[in-house]
Amino acid sequence: MAQKRIAAVSSDGINVDGHFGKAERFSIYDVDDQISWVEDRPTETLSVGDPGHPFDAEKFKRIASLLKDCTKVYVKQIGEKPAAELKAMGIQPVVFNGGLAEIDPNAV
Repeated sequence: MAQKRIAAVSSDGINVDGHFGKAERFSIYDVDDQISWVEDRPTETLSVGDPGHPFDAEKFKRIASLLKDCTKVYVKQIGEKPAAELKAMGIQPVVFNGGLAEIDPNAV
């Protein structure tokens, strides 16, 4: 299997447990036969705490630039607009509720 890179929103390095818009960091992993942690990339949060907030395209671009080498980003939740923007960049958002160890490397 060719190596790929994914990102996950995880507060503890064990579980996918965060909302894309509230992420303070993205954990980056290389995937081949297994999933191996590479680094954590700190980020600003997209969400301002107001569910009706307008989409901030400039802030999204800064956040998304941290993920440009990833094929997928695993999150517990993500809004429709950020999900669509990631897809347009070629990054597949994956809503996932579980541990990082449960991610199937063959499905990445």
